[in-house]
Amino acid sequence: MLSRHTAALLRSATRMGTRSMSVATKAEIDSFGGHVFKGKVADEYLMAAGLPSGTLESEWTKDPAAADKVAHAVLNWAVDNGATSFCHWFQPMASSGVRHGLSGQVQNAFFKFDSDGTAIWDLKGKDLLAGETDGSSYPNGGLRATHTAGGYLKIDPTSNIWLRGDTIFIPACFVSYYGYALDEKTPLLRSVDALNREGKRLMSLLGWDIPGLQTNIGLEQEIFLIPREAYLGRPDLQLTGRTVIGKDAPRGQEMCDHYMAPPSTTSPALQCMAEIQRQCFQLGIPLRTRHREVAPNQYEFAPLFGSVTTQIDQNVIVMQIIEEVAPEFGLAALLQEKPFNNVNGSGKHNNWSVATTDGVNLLNVKQVNEASGNDMMFPIVMSAIVSGVDKHGDLMRCAIASPGNDFRLGACEAPPAIVSTYLGDDMTDYLASFKDGSDAPYSPGLKELDLGVECLGTLTVPAEDRNRTSPFPYGGHRFEFRAVGSSQNVSLVNTVLNTLTAEAFGEFSDAIEGGAAPRDVAAKALNEHWKVIFNGDNYDEDNQQMLTDRGVWRIDSGVDAICTLSSEKNIDLFSKMKVFAPEECKARQTALVDHYVGTVEMEALCMIDMLNQHVIPSVKACEGGTLAELEKAVTTIEHSLAAVHAEEDEQKKGNLARTLRLETMVELRDVVDQAEGETPASEWTLPSYNDLLFLDQNHDPLA
Repeated sequence: MLSRHTAALLRSATRMGTRSMSVATKAEIDSFGGHVFKGKVADEYLMAAGLPSGTLESEWTKDPAAADKVAHAVLNWAVDNGATSFCHWFQPMASSGVRHGLSGQVQNAFFKFDSDGTAIWDLKGKDLLAGETDGSSYPNGGLRATHTAGGYLKIDPTSNIWLRGDTIFIPACFVSYYGYALDEKTPLLRSVDALNREGKRLMSLLGWDIPGLQTNIGLEQEIFLIPREAYLGRPDLQLTGRTVIGKDAPRGQEMCDHYMAPPSTTSPALQCMAEIQRQCFQLGIPLRTRHREVAPNQYEFAPLFGSVTTQIDQNVIVMQIIEEVAPEFGLAALLQEKPFNNVNGSGKHNNWSVATTDGVNLLNVKQVNEASGNDMMFPIVMSAIVSGVDKHGDLMRCAIASPGNDFRLGACEAPPAIVSTYLGDDMTDYLASFKDGSDAPYSPGLKELDLGVECLGTLTVPAEDRNRTSPFPYGGHRFEFRAVGSSQNVSLVNTVLNTLTAEAFGEFSDAIEGGAAPRDVAAKALNEHWKVIFNGDNYDEDNQQMLTDRGVWRIDSGVDAICTLSSEKNIDLFSKMKVFAPEECKARQTALVDHYVGTVEMEALCMIDMLNQHVIPSVKACEGGTLAELEKAVTTIEHSLAAVHAEEDEQKKGNLARTLRLETMVELRDVVDQAEGETPASEWTLPSYNDLLFLDQNHDPLA
């Protein structure tokens, strides 16, 4: 007999995918970015307002007269495109997994009415440049209070104004009355400034004058798409984004049959993904790649590379679009890192590189050596980054300590919580020779594969393979921070990478200005920090112990990792680089611990409700044998949660929550999942993993 939820899914099949597939047409692709105020789109309106083309590339935000003209141009563009409202769009901290869109905004109309009711359209430069809102009701770690509640917004000119629906969105930074960062973007921009400042200084000392430095990233966004009817029957998925209980389905990912399989044209997932891409193209988001991922119902999008601020803004927008488009196709999108037990979770690989503002990639040996005329430029840059990773692996671990990553790190889908870097044998040998005095150039090897088919010829491949087990592998022209969680705003991740690199560049500059030879400075750094380089299998437990014994940063607890933000070393780093004040480090730590504890509390309360309202009644109805254990489980969770509430020490409170989540609730889940397996499907009132995870099999296009 079918479970009531399987039957409901079949009844609702006609509602799933009733919307026809809406692909981006050639005309829409040719008008890529038409809803973004930049380039040719902006220049038309800027010139009509009396400004030259390219104004947005200047320091127009510092000129009130120019700002008024830009505002006039923005208003005309907005009205011509059907917009009636505007907002400053900012990114509060501690939002992952809970805040829709990961952003904050107050939408205001462009117009007001005069005494006879006539609409007067108006947007002044001061309205565009800055705003004010209540800052006390966002996560702030104690930087704001209800009686000192002001929050202030300032336009971010490094990112683009964009339009969606009837509203234009003005990317902005969000700070307190005293200038403390209340958001993700402000520290990121400070870290970009630090890297630019220290990078230009070092390059100049090495004989290369550059216009500026920036970081470029590419973000791979993994998600799950599940039947919305089943999602609506699961309180845990609705309120926390993951299943806190649920028996494994007979089929998972063990056959490797889902990874990069063709998306089915008969299920709504492909239609949904095409519509997501279409909307992103309008906003100038180059969401180029889509494919199935490893787990059933898991998918991935990936864009082209871009500047760090633009890419992060666009990723935040993409996440919101994904969540909003999915219901149009009878689906729910899950962005949480580990929605389902015993199948892969979702990540957001952060591909990171450093480049000059005129396009020379410092991690591309040929580009940087040719542009600088200095064959030592590349190994010196690499040496600085290696030293920064070794010194500040604790902060890299902190930056990925999102609640959902508790269940990913160290499993087969993500590297362990030991922060080493993979360089590959060729790069490692090159840097070893460099630090020992060799002038031999870096020449990455290639090899020819004979496929055994005459008509195919040979295939040329890199000598270095991909190391998916490393947290921070060098992939040729970039590093890939593989352990980032799918629900995260990656601003803190890139703030940390930028800052540790800026500090290393600064320390190299200090030594060179003190009379040391650049090569000697780089060689000394490599010798001191060589232990962080590891090209082997990070999943192997013997290797993990070896790295731990070496002194490579290992912090298993996400809570303990978060609490490194207030260590003396890290406060000194951020203060020296002018990225976080000491008060901001401590406040951000508090906000992130509170976010972790709050997430666990929601999951625990969901588990209690699901036991009381679904599991126990179902087991009673069929006179199951686990009833006493289930009733005891409710009491156990309640007592553990009470202990979390009673603890006043921040770090202890966080670790009590972590124990509740990773030990107590996991053990009790086994009891619940056993009960599900013993209960007739007709009596089980919650959608099962069978209902949730197999869209291709559950969706009937002919229903």
